[in-house]
Amino acid sequence: MESVMIALVAASEEASWLRSLLSEIPTWERPIPAILIHCDSTAAIAKAQNRYYNGKRRQIRRKHSTIRELLTTGAVIMDYVRSDNNFADPLTKGLAREKVFKTSERMGLKPIKT
Repeated sequence: MESVMIALVAASEEASWLRSLLSEIPTWERPIPAILIHCDSTAAIAKAQNRYYNGKRRQIRRKHSTIRELLTTGAVIMDYVRSDNNFADPLTKGLAREKVFKTSERMGLKPIKT
């Protein structure tokens, strides 16, 4: 759970940086829309959207307040995506060969010919 929360905070900070960069481009449309972050953990999404953090670790509490602030300001939006539809899953877990081929095909990667 904590690792997912840390990953969500890192992604949210990157999204905030991207919005800041886009706001400096004069030809970019205004207002800049919120950046959607997909997550396959409903528990992590619920914790991030909860006003209060009841954990014991100070580092995680600080990260929770960071992501909570980005959610309330509208910089990012979090959405649930099933693990079957998560393109990043093969990069984080050991999966069956067929699942890796299917996901890499959906990503647009070309097969390796041996």
